[in-house]
Amino acid sequence: MCTSSLFTNPLFIQPLARITAGLCLLLLSATAAAQTWQHEQGRVSLNEPPQRIVALNWAATEALLLLGVTPVGVADKSGYATWVREPVLPDHVPNIGTRVAPSLEAIAELEPDLIITSSEMAPAADLLQQIAPTYVSSVYKKGSQPFAKARQMLITLGEMLDREDRAREILADIDTTLADQRRRLEAHGAHKRPVALVSFLDDRHVRIFAPNGLYQTTLDGLGLDNVWPHDGNYWGFSTVGLEAIAPYPDGRIVVIEPTQPGLSDNLAQSPFWTYLPAVQRSQVYQIEPVWPFGAVFPVKRLAIQLTDALIQGGSDNVR
Repeated sequence: MCTSSLFTNPLFIQPLARITAGLCLLLLSATAAAQTWQHEQGRVSLNEPPQRIVALNWAATEALLLLGVTPVGVADKSGYATWVREPVLPDHVPNIGTRVAPSLEAIAELEPDLIITSSEMAPAADLLQQIAPTYVSSVYKKGSQPFAKARQMLITLGEMLDREDRAREILADIDTTLADQRRRLEAHGAHKRPVALVSFLDDRHVRIFAPNGLYQTTLDGLGLDNVWPHDGNYWGFSTVGLEAIAPYPDGRIVVIEPTQPGLSDNLAQSPFWTYLPAVQRSQVYQIEPVWPFGAVFPVKRLAIQLTDALIQGGSDNVR
């Protein structure tokens, strides 16, 4: 009777109702705070913007740095400085192994609250998920359009990090850069011939960058035609001998660094090279490294360097 009267007493019921309502509001607030994003291996939910992020590929590293976030760990740190260069990765960021075989122990020691990876690491996704929430996004995948995928990744990371406005500012800046550089090319009459974008493997073979690759976004934005008419692999390139460029005599050749030591001397003695029409017209241009398998920033970096090179003029030699 005593217990029954307690729970029917109005003086007790009103405070209990207020406590119950308060608990419900707290639960609803916690639920509302959590956001979920779909990715290639499932979904990732976050209650708040992550502070400690590990990036397992350079496209993710680049995207984070563009958003003003320094990752607490990256894969293949030394290679990033050689091949990607911009945006600059601070020296203090630790390396956690290679992009194809990162150290799970090193990642766990960093105590991340988000890991960003791509489908190449799919077999390790479950193990990564045990360390921290894991977001899987592949810019380069069969059937994908690299710039569109990189753009979406940047926007999604902007949402996760509460920096969506910054993400859209970056994309707007790239559009502006492409338009500005296109006007420069047209003002100098340097836009009329198509270009072949190549990276040397040795003195006989190059990677030639294809219409389905990231670089095509730059060429389209600058109003330049790509010499190479064929789609490449899903990374956006084909491996060909120098003789494969010969059937496109109107094209200029743009060599993307780095190049191996001694290449210039070897090419000077190579009939495959010296007989190319672009070489004979001294329309060979060389630019600093631009990572062709990155996210959105290489589009801007290539646009500026390519425009500068074409305006300044070419040569018949590779340095």
